Amino acid sequence: MKTVDELAASLGPVLFRELDLWRVAIPMTEPFRISSGEVSNKEALVVRASDGTAFGWGESSSMPGSFYSAETPDTCHQELVGRVLPALAGRAFRSLAELNEFLKEFTPAAFVRVAIETAAWEMMARGRGLSLRALLGLEERPIPSGLAVGLYDTEDQLCAAIRRWGPQPYQRLKIKIKRGQDVALVRRVRREFGDIPLFVDANADYTREDFAVLRELDAYKLMMFEQPLAKHDLEASAELQRQVRTPVCLDESIESAEDARKALDMGACRIINIKIQRVGGFLEALRIAEVCAARGVPAWMGTMPELGIGSVQAWMLAAHPAFQFPSDVESSARWFSDDLVQPALVVSSDGCLHGPAAPGLGFEVDRAKLECYATARAHFS
Repeated sequence: MKTVDELAASLGPVLFRELDLWRVAIPMTEPFRISSGEVSNKEALVVRASDGTAFGWGESSSMPGSFYSAETPDTCHQELVGRVLPALAGRAFRSLAELNEFLKEFTPAAFVRVAIETAAWEMMARGRGLSLRALLGLEERPIPSGLAVGLYDTEDQLCAAIRRWGPQPYQRLKIKIKRGQDVALVRRVRREFGDIPLFVDANADYTREDFAVLRELDAYKLMMFEQPLAKHDLEASAELQRQVRTPVCLDESIESAEDARKALDMGACRIINIKIQRVGGFLEALRIAEVCAARGVPAWMGTMPELGIGSVQAWMLAAHPAFQFPSDVESSARWFSDDLVQPALVVSSDGCLHGPAAPGLGFEVDRAKLECYATARAHFS
C-alpha cells in the first residue's frame, strides 16, 4: 500500500482554472466556550476550486479573536483574497504533493492552506469518479461520534446542556475544563450520568503548578486529559504523564508529523488528536496518522467545530485505521442554526455518522444557502 506521500505524488496534474471564495456567518445554537474564549456566530471561508471539469470544496474555519490560534477569519480572508487565490488562479501543479509544498512555502498559515489543499483533494477524487475515501484507500464505514460540551457558568447549566444534546446516541462525552472549573464539574457529571465514556479538554489552560488538580482528576476513570498544558511545553506534558494513569492527549501541540514524532519520543502523550484545520490539510493529517499507526498510538479526529464542509472532510478522514476513538464530528444541528451541506450531518441511533457513497465528499453544498449566508464574495480565474 502506498504511503500518503507516495499517493500525493501520484495524483495530478492539479489545475486551478477557477477559484471562488465566500465568507459566511451562521448563528450558533449556543456559544462555544472554552478556557481561552468563546464564539456565538460561526464565521468560515468557503473555497470552490475547479479545473474546468471537476471541482472541490474547501473550508477555512479559524476562530475569531485569536483565542485558539493567531489565525482568525479576518486574517485568513485577507490572505486568501489578497495573496493566495490570485497566485493560484490559472496555475497548474504536477501533483498534490507539489501543490502542498508550494502552499507551505507561500504561507505559514495552516488555516489558509487547508481551504485550498482540501478542495484540491476533492477535485482529484471527483475527476476520477471516486469518493475521497476510495481515493485515499480507506474503508467505507460508519464513524462513531462523540458529544462535546463547552464551559458554562454553573454545574446545573452544564448538566442541562448534556441532557439537551445527549449523551445518547453519542458514543462518548467530552467536557471542557479550566482552572477553577474542573474537579467539581467531573464529580457532578459522574454523579449525574454514571460510568459513561468521559474525558476532559483543558485547551492548554494548566501549568506545572496545577499537577495536583490533574492528579485528583486521575481518580475519575477518564478516557484522557486533552491538551492540559501549554502547547510548546512538552517536557511538562511528559512529566504529567509519568505522574498519572489517565492518558494525556495532545491537540494544539501537534501541528505536523514531526511534532507527533517528537512528542511520542519524549513520552509527552499516549493519544493524539488530529484536526485537519489545525495542520493545514489532508496530507499533513494523514502523515500524523501514519506516525501514530507506526507507533501503535491511538489517534482521534477533532473539529473546531467546522461547518458542514469541514465536518464532512473530518468524517471522511476518520475512517483511517489510526483513529480509534469516536470523533468530534457531530450532527449539524448540534452547533449551528443551519448548515451548507446536503444532506445535513446527522448522528444516527447507533451513535455513528453515515453518509452517501458518491464522488468526492459525497455531500453536496447548497449554493442558495451559501449565497444567503455570504458576507463577502470573490472570484478568480
